[in-house]
Amino acid sequence: MPEPAAPPRTARDRARAEITREIVNTARAHLAAHGAAGLSLRAVARDVGMVSSAVYRYFPSRDDLLTRLIIDAYNSLGAAAEAAESAIRRTDLPGRWSAIAHCVRDWALSHPQEWALIYGSPVPGYVAPIDTIGPASRTTTLLIGILADLASTGGVARPIPVNRRTRAAVAPIRGSISTKVSDDLIVRGLMAWTNLVGTISLEINGQFHNVIADMDIYFAHSMQRIAAIIELS
Repeated sequence: MPEPAAPPRTARDRARAEITREIVNTARAHLAAHGAAGLSLRAVARDVGMVSSAVYRYFPSRDDLLTRLIIDAYNSLGAAAEAAESAIRRTDLPGRWSAIAHCVRDWALSHPQEWALIYGSPVPGYVAPIDTIGPASRTTTLLIGILADLASTGGVARPIPVNRRTRAAVAPIRGSISTKVSDDLIVRGLMAWTNLVGTISLEINGQFHNVIADMDIYFAHSMQRIAAIIELS
């Protein structure tokens, strides 16, 4: 027997959702113009055509609005990376890594301010709540999946010695991984992720200008080298 259809939302619910979208979209435009540190609820309210006290009924503080922008950015990136990675054959581990890496870069280049929001300098006075953890993990979970699949095939042929201090350093990551992935692979995966994020951030910030003639070629080559370090192929 089919489940009963959900009752339609009220006109009030629809109006609230529409106003919330307008506030978030306006805040996103302010983010592009002024950066996260310059985000102001009063300025957003002015551009939406509302008094600031009315905006507070939707977002009680600037930090609440900032959290919404951060969650939206992580989810947008995560959804794009998941779609790119899922299109690759499961046994093609280097292909899955390449799909993730290129998708993350493409998303970052298309959303530079949102990239800066989630991977740039911390916003003064802002502490991200626990609500951001799930969305933030969507993309890295894909990489962990690749490492788990690599581990299931026997891992890497040239393990990196992992001493006690290094093992303790990556213990929080190990605690978040349910599958059997060696400390060696965790270190390699972390190296891959930091290389990916660092390379993209340097590119967005213009640090490769007049240094690298063709970023597309360099990026593809560097991601292939990272795949070799992890021994995905």
